[in-house]
Amino acid sequence: MHDVNNADSTYALRRGLEAYLRAVAEAIDLPAEGTSCEISDTATAYVALPGRPGKDLMLLWDERAGWSLAIEHNPPGTAETVARLSTDVVPAPRDVAAFVENAVAGRSTSTDRPATASDRAALAERLSGYIAGPT
Repeated sequence: MHDVNNADSTYALRRGLEAYLRAVAEAIDLPAEGTSCEISDTATAYVALPGRPGKDLMLLWDERAGWSLAIEHNPPGTAETVARLSTDVVPAPRDVAAFVENAVAGRSTSTDRPATASDRAALAERLSGYIAGPT
């Protein structure tokens, strides 16, 4: 049986997350085309970052742990987390941009942050503010 409320919630979450990713990419001065997201058991997102030769930097997000900066190694698909943004799971795009700048410059940004339970309806509501434009 198809759950309409779950489908509506997933659609709202996807729309909000896509808009939030565009705002984050803009704050970092990157094209939105370098972003992607997936809504499955866990909502996740990816922002490609310009890296140094031989190192692919990526900004990763998930609905429970928030943002992290990682380096992708060979073979592709294996990543090493090098920094975590340990604030709110949906920080302002300017805060994400500052996190990236500090992490790439080698300034410490990581602290341990426990995973949190995700209320998808509340998360979709928070992200909906980015659909009309960043706040």
